[in-house]
Amino acid sequence: MAEREKIAILIPCYNESLTITKVIEDYRQQYPSAKIYVYDNNSTDGTSDIARSAGAEVRFTRRQGKGNVVSAMLTDIDADCYLIADGDDTYPAADTIALVNDVLRHDIDMAIGDRLSSSYFTENRRPFHNSGNRLVRALINRLFNSSVNDIMTGSRALSYRFAKNFPALSPGFEIETEMTIHALDKGFNISEHPVGYRDRPAGSTSKLNTFRDGLKVLRTIFMLFRDFRPLQFFSAISVVIALISFVMAIPVFMEYFDTGLVPRFPTLIFSGFLFIFAMLLFATGLILDSIKRRDNTAFRLRIIDFDRFNKQH
Repeated sequence: MAEREKIAILIPCYNESLTITKVIEDYRQQYPSAKIYVYDNNSTDGTSDIARSAGAEVRFTRRQGKGNVVSAMLTDIDADCYLIADGDDTYPAADTIALVNDVLRHDIDMAIGDRLSSSYFTENRRPFHNSGNRLVRALINRLFNSSVNDIMTGSRALSYRFAKNFPALSPGFEIETEMTIHALDKGFNISEHPVGYRDRPAGSTSKLNTFRDGLKVLRTIFMLFRDFRPLQFFSAISVVIALISFVMAIPVFMEYFDTGLVPRFPTLIFSGFLFIFAMLLFATGLILDSIKRRDNTAFRLRIIDFDRFNKQH
């Protein structure tokens, strides 16, 4: 079994030639003994050559999308602490020290760099990004009964335990949302620390499309809520359909009690089918919730075995 690195700094990049040298130098100054990896995701501006000249180990991920890059990084690298940083020079490297300390010294599995509690809303010049971050935060905290301040930050420190037990299914910018929800659902230890945020320097352009990627994030939240909270998800839909069924049926029954006649059989039949459908959805939620609980139990046992194996080796 290969010896793990203490700290691995992982920088996913796509056309970041203007900023990658400064990012590498800043992190090397803060973590002189850490290995810095730059994962180039099909850049066309020479990012990989510049990163290599700056002293980083450059690797390539051909499948386009940040989620695909994160998946490759966490699969390839073995480290006690994975510090994920963006290559656009928007996060000060010095602010990540508290994140790394939490993972290495305080048994934290995911330390989150919270931009929204510091300078994000004043530095960011894209107003729709501000409202989008607020919306995603409100949705996840409400749906998953949590209190995470910054769901979509690109500054995180991860433990070896989390990195090797995170499936990373999202291909794009939804990966941060998936990572947060996975940690909340599986009971990993989470901490947050404010980190500074500065907007991209002149000439550097964001690869995040506000509306297209925002819709992908919302779709990810919807799907993960269905998968991780099936009883609540299907129960909510069941209640709505059952209410529609009752609204359609009540006038028919009132007319029957008044006249003894049922002149609108199609309405009565349709409302009956809606009610049956609602009950089927509720039963589906119960079954999936039972399966989900068994999966969570199996996952916790897997984590126990994972920790025991790592202590022995």
